[in-house]
Amino acid sequence: MTDTSDAAPMGLFERWLTLWVALAILAGLAIGALAPGLVGAIAAAEVAQVNLVVAVLIWAMVYPMMIGVDVGAVAGVARQPLGLLLTLAVNWLVKPFTMAALAVLFFEVVFARFIAPEDAAQYIAGLILLGAAPCTAMVFVWSQLTRGDETYTLVQVSVNDLIMIVAFAPLVAFLLGVTDIAVPWRTLVLATLLYVVLPLIAGLATRRALGSPDRIDRFTARIKPLSVIGLIATVAILFGLQGEVILNRPAVIAMIAVPIILQSYGIFALAYGAAWALRVPHKIAAPCALIGTSNFFELAVAVAISLFGLNSGAALATVVGVLVEVPVMLSLVAIANRTRPRFAKV
Repeated sequence: MTDTSDAAPMGLFERWLTLWVALAILAGLAIGALAPGLVGAIAAAEVAQVNLVVAVLIWAMVYPMMIGVDVGAVAGVARQPLGLLLTLAVNWLVKPFTMAALAVLFFEVVFARFIAPEDAAQYIAGLILLGAAPCTAMVFVWSQLTRGDETYTLVQVSVNDLIMIVAFAPLVAFLLGVTDIAVPWRTLVLATLLYVVLPLIAGLATRRALGSPDRIDRFTARIKPLSVIGLIATVAILFGLQGEVILNRPAVIAMIAVPIILQSYGIFALAYGAAWALRVPHKIAAPCALIGTSNFFELAVAVAISLFGLNSGAALATVVGVLVEVPVMLSLVAIANRTRPRFAKV
């Protein structure tokens, strides 16, 4: 059982995220079957390879998260630099490359006889996008559930987001190129600007305008439902477009989930074990490992849609990441809480 004493409980949305996503999937499949014209009209609403409907929904998801980024908190890293350095090493030097390697292993070797090569390339691309997008929002929930240092978690997230501005597009382009997937550079850069840079600027401007932490917290709480609506609507649209493929080949979802789950437990073991070996305090070590394990799936979904389209296998792969995120992460929270005594002397 997960020890959550002294930890802030998850909200209704976070606690039941997998259920909401599952319901959105069912709704999307129903809409795709009963109203294909509606889903087709949404898919056709594009300008410069950016779907306007999805762009609005992604902004609704991402903007509230970016308000939580506090650049001023970065100075606090001096009191415990090892935790941040470990987070950055795992997020940017290990996780993207191991995710790409697992994607290639499973879809070009293990599952090759079950998946057409063009579909396999799409799933690999989606998994690469997941691996290159470190968590921004849900990590605060995981930090709370493991009694993590909230201020330090904020520093870790803030630094990750700042690095993401300059590193995400080149890293994704490199990994896609290594796997022989064509890289539409203009679209990738545009997606990064649209879904990372501009929301971050808007979030920082909002923080500055609101001023006090209490006002920031109240405002974020008020607009948080937008994130819920954005995520659920995006998932429904994606599965509405993918409905025929999914209903005919449900095993594809399970195949995509396999490398994601293996990656999650592997990265957690690496980061958490390294933190223990480096004698990082548990209140920093647990969030550190969980940040590296969790994904910024909102960004991955948005970029997959921009690069490959709403009805692409890449977009489907990123949504499967949403589906498995919460149950996997809750199991890792339980492991972190059960092993807290091992850090007692750190």
